[in-house]
Amino acid sequence: MLESPLLQIPLRVPFDRISPEHIEPAITSLLAQARADLAAIVAEPGPRSYDNTLGALDRLTCALDLAMNVVGHLESVATTPALRAAHNAVQGPVAEFYAQIPLDPGLWQALRSYAASDDAKALQGARLRFLTRTLDDFRRHGAELPPAGKTRLAEIQVELSQATTTFAEHVLDATNSYEILLNDPAELAGLPASALAAARASAEARGLAGHRFTLQQPSLLAFLTYSERADLRERLYRAANICAEPGPHDNRELLAQILRLRHEEATLLGFTDFPDFVLHNRMARRGATARDFVTTLRDKVTAAFLAENHDLQQFRRSLEGPDAPPLQPWDITYYAEKQRQAKYDFDDEALRPYFPAPQALAGLFAVAGHLYGVRVAEVDDFPTWHPDVKTYRVDDEHGAVIGYFYADLYPRDDKRAGAWMNALITGEPDADGDFGPHLGLICANLTAPVGDAPALLTHDEVLTLFHEFGHLLHHLLTRVPVRSLAGTNVAWDFVELPSQIMENWCWEREALDLFAHHWQTGAPLPEELLARMLRARNFREANATMRQLGFAATDLGLHTGAPPPTGDEILARARELAAPFSATTLLPDHAMIARFTHLFAAPVAYAAGYYSYKWAEVLDADAFSRFQREGVLSRAVGEAFRAAILSQGDSREPADLFREFMGRDPDPDALLARAGLLPTT
Repeated sequence: MLESPLLQIPLRVPFDRISPEHIEPAITSLLAQARADLAAIVAEPGPRSYDNTLGALDRLTCALDLAMNVVGHLESVATTPALRAAHNAVQGPVAEFYAQIPLDPGLWQALRSYAASDDAKALQGARLRFLTRTLDDFRRHGAELPPAGKTRLAEIQVELSQATTTFAEHVLDATNSYEILLNDPAELAGLPASALAAARASAEARGLAGHRFTLQQPSLLAFLTYSERADLRERLYRAANICAEPGPHDNRELLAQILRLRHEEATLLGFTDFPDFVLHNRMARRGATARDFVTTLRDKVTAAFLAENHDLQQFRRSLEGPDAPPLQPWDITYYAEKQRQAKYDFDDEALRPYFPAPQALAGLFAVAGHLYGVRVAEVDDFPTWHPDVKTYRVDDEHGAVIGYFYADLYPRDDKRAGAWMNALITGEPDADGDFGPHLGLICANLTAPVGDAPALLTHDEVLTLFHEFGHLLHHLLTRVPVRSLAGTNVAWDFVELPSQIMENWCWEREALDLFAHHWQTGAPLPEELLARMLRARNFREANATMRQLGFAATDLGLHTGAPPPTGDEILARARELAAPFSATTLLPDHAMIARFTHLFAAPVAYAAGYYSYKWAEVLDADAFSRFQREGVLSRAVGEAFRAAILSQGDSREPADLFREFMGRDPDPDALLARAGLLPTT
């Protein structure tokens, strides 16, 4: 067999040596070893103990998980036809193996035997939680099904893995397949210099003349926000439907297949529907609780939402006369930006010179240092997958290594859209209670540097950096000795707390002074510009809230009960669910759901869980209030947050962790108060 760097992956992952031809042989070998290890757990001749049963189960897929994470990551950031083919070839066998683990009768019996032992009855802390969670997860994933049910469940898992992978590939390919080239000054009217420079560089990189605009987020958002050409804004906006039209990227029937399989999986396991199945071990517990949360929050912001939209239409009429037409979906961002500038004398472009990407990163690291005592330094001895990728070491204040991470921040044609964090390696505890180095990564698609100037970010892009680094800190600062419960392996309606709370420091003078300096003059962010930024912070916040609630309502609505049978019926149902949350009348062919990778690019991902963003925002708004009271950069409060939240993973119930930090249950109105949307009486 070809010697594969995937078989034993070191801390310094050899990304520069991994080739598509390595993947299938390595994964085949790792699967065989995992099957042998599973059989050894079952066949254990001695008395059942934590180490030979639960500990062995925790270690069972460690090498396979890491290899698949590395391969999946490369397919996300440096895809090629050969890499995609190899990745797809192993998805099915790996998904089938994972699905079979809770269905193995010998393993289930071994776990039950251990649970009845004196050793298990003496467990405490994370190990006791791991036992409890494992027994519950096995039951919830079919351990007690009859043989025919187990067979069908395994088939569903394989089919879901293949369908969701294809869905994600279609979105990436559709994004990369679309571009418009513009050069007529009339076609470029209104676009800021930063957008024009990026579009010109994008065209030049492909040997094209003019300005190239795409569906990648920095390009698309800039065009919809600033272009004076409504016809071209409409053209780009409608291009997003490319995954719901006949052709190679059509996701409609994949939507139907994925929803059908998820519903079948849930009912096969004895749940009413997919939300009840997925939320069983999350903070919400049931689909009805999540739906009630969305409805309650919607009701509280509807009046402000309607008022904002009325005001925006009136603003357009103030510019164009009383006969100005109703706003269309491609008009909202454009007129909202003009209204914000008029109302607050604030243009987000004015902030870019104060947020060069290297300084934003340095400021992010400085904030983390103040709060948690960590030190971040760039290193150059880690192989990467692209020259733009940077690698960093994270130490504690005494110089001990906590972990390492990669940062891949700019868009490429071979890289998927969005921003994300991945945990690659969870360091193992040693006899002294210390942990080996953790390894993770953050990825984004921020405004790229042009020429010799650094990348100049929008404030929203700085928020994205802080958000993903919050996830990374959750991984790097974990102190949980059970791998399956460590780091970000928490309930999905709790996982966004560490990330979303980090965004708060991007609004605080004390934190901004650490990094918001003009890239040419070194001058700090002017007080008057910051004041305008803060005044504009909650501009159209009801619309922002309703947008997120609309995604959540659509997600929960599509997954509640039996889904519509065809892709077109699913799109129609999605439009019906989203309509009350939309600032304009949705187009008859509106099909955002066909590109919604958060919901459909993995067997579960955020499916039936998109409400988690707003749920966690309630937690983060409330938790940050303690920093505001006791010190925005308070080391004492930071250490309390690290001890109660960041270090704990899923070793305890999330509600208990929150209560430990705040001394009480969450305040449900904290988010509305921060957003200026708390109804007055």
